[in-house]
Parts: sequence; structure tokens; C-alpha cells
Amino acid sequence: MVKPVPGDNEVLVKIHATTVTIGDVIMRSGKHPDSKFYTMVLHLVFGLVGPKRKILGMELAGEIAAVGKNVTRFKQKDPVFGSTFSAKFGAYAEYKCLPEDGILALKPAAISFDEAATIPGGGMTALNVLRKASIQPGQQVLINGASGAVGTNAVQLAKYFGAEVTGVCGATNLQLVKSLGADHVIDYTKEDFTQNEETYDVIFDAVGKISKAHTKKSLKPKGVHLNVLRDSGSKEKTEDLVFLKELIEAGKLKPVIDRRYPMEQIVEAHRYVQKGHKKGNVVITV
Repeated sequence: MVKPVPGDNEVLVKIHATTVTIGDVIMRSGKHPDSKFYTMVLHLVFGLVGPKRKILGMELAGEIAAVGKNVTRFKQKDPVFGSTFSAKFGAYAEYKCLPEDGILALKPAAISFDEAATIPGGGMTALNVLRKASIQPGQQVLINGASGAVGTNAVQLAKYFGAEVTGVCGATNLQLVKSLGADHVIDYTKEDFTQNEETYDVIFDAVGKISKAHTKKSLKPKGVHLNVLRDSGSKEKTEDLVFLKELIEAGKLKPVIDRRYPMEQIVEAHRYVQKGHKKGNVVITV
């Protein structure tokens, strides 16, 4: 392959790890697996007939291989992690050029490249959605889909904000969600949280499958319903990535990896993610 050359205000990242997210699966297939409405939105936003972007991959971790002449934030060999969502994706590659002022930061020192690659997508999505609820210490927060990429981050962030957290997931993931700090867990195969007597200040549907109307009686009078598909549209900010880095370094946030695949097995990785049962994240090593 021909190694890309960074522009004057760009850095060239040698990618060590990326991920397969449900977003990558949607971009590849051109449709959302659970929603015709969001499939239509995707077509409007991305002009999808097939994947408009030839190389997918929305998050990465690696090392700075080269810098443009005007770059001051980074230097060669800096370990970094970041999002390629606003840079036309492209993390399924050996190298990727990113703007110096893009969604890129120095990698947390305490974690591996594999672990760092999982943070930008699910971490920033969970952070941006939860901030819309302005969570206060002591509030009751329920995370539906607590064992996924967004959900595992949401559980930990809600705890950081001082909430009493209930995580909803399948039976095989209850212990994982407890280990992330959830005060209570509900096995959705045995109990429908919308049918019990509990009420919550915030219900965050991290998998986008439950409507606000369906959760109405589970919300307190001034309760907030959040849906990852509806509420995750905030623009990515580098300062949010740095905030997550600081939480990791403080031991308040830890990455969750379900499986690792080499780049040569990326088709198998997509098949696995498309089934909808991954725990946390699926990593591709480059």
C-alpha cells in the first residue's frame, strides 16, 4: 500500500487497533436492524445506497507516524486514540490521516491500544446522552442494554455522576454489569422493568428499542427518557475524549472487550456484532 502523507495541519496515525460497532454494521448494510425509521434517517444523512465510504471503522488507537509542518499538539511516536466519525471513517486500515484539531488525544497510559480503541465511540455517545439529563447525586437511573458498548460506559458514567444505577441486560451479563458498579441488575428475559413498581429519574435506552410511551409509568413525574438513537446527535468534542481519558486514568472508567479479531477476520467480527449479543466491544487488531 502507499502510505498516506499528512497535510500541513494533519497527523498520520499508524493504527494498532480499531473496533466493529453496530454503527459499522449499519453503514455496511445501509439499514438499521431494528428500525425502518432510522434506516430512512441514515439514507438522508449519509446518502446510503451501499456504503458511501469505502473504508469503514469509526474509532482507533495507534501511534503518530508523521506530522504536518504546522502541527504542534502531537509529535512522532505519541500514543493516541480517537474517533474517525467526522473524518469520513477509515479506521479499517494500517494508516489514517486526521486533522490535528480532530477528535484525537493522547492515549491513557494505563490501558492498551486494544482497550483505548473502544472508548471514543461508546464512551462519548454515553457521555453526550447522559449529560442531557443533568444527573444529580442520589437520582435513580436505569440503563437498558447495560452490557453493550454504550451501556457499559453509561453504567460507569452514571455512577460517576452520583446516581443509583439499575442495569438491564441478559442473564449471562448480569455479573459484568454489577462489576461495572451497577447497584441493581434486571434480567430482561425474566422481568420487564416497565411492569414492576419501580420508578426512575432517568431511563436511558442504550440500544434504542424502547419508546418513551412504553416507559411512561416507570418514570417519576419529572423523569427523563433518553434514547441512544434519538439523543446521541451532539457534535463530538475533543475535550470530551480528554475527559474520558482522565476518568480512565483515575480508575473511574474501564473498557470492556468481548472479543478480539485480527484484521484478516473482520468479516467474522461483523457477523458476530450483527447478531446483537456482544458484551462491551469487539476489537480488531491491525
